[in-house]
Amino acid sequence: MGNVLISRRFDFSSSHRYYRDEWSEEENTRVFGLCALPNGHGHNYTLEVAIVGVPDPDTGMVINLVDLEGAVNGVLVGFDHKHLNLDTPYFTDRIPTTENLATVLWGLIHESLHGARLDRLRLYETDDLYVEYFGEQA
Repeated sequence: MGNVLISRRFDFSSSHRYYRDEWSEEENTRVFGLCALPNGHGHNYTLEVAIVGVPDPDTGMVINLVDLEGAVNGVLVGFDHKHLNLDTPYFTDRIPTTENLATVLWGLIHESLHGARLDRLRLYETDDLYVEYFGEQA
């Protein structure tokens, strides 16, 4: 039997601000628009996590969904209802764009899966805006 891809969606909410300290207020506003407002703004994110592998002959599963949910929810608790700039250590030196958030989540989720092969993350910032990240394989 060949590889099978299984995906699961997770929802979380976070706020953020796009801002570079070394730029003027005017330059930040020119580049980042409303995303540079001092108090930031929030999103209800949807994260799709895709795992690939050969189904286990005994269980028929690529990954036990209980294990997948536990791993991903264990990561997302550090981001849900948090201000990404202020409440997490990941965005002190980088802007919390959806692209950067996806790469951070990849590293944390990959570590928490203990051997399952993470194939792709798709992170929706809005219904019509998302990024996909394929880790180092891309």
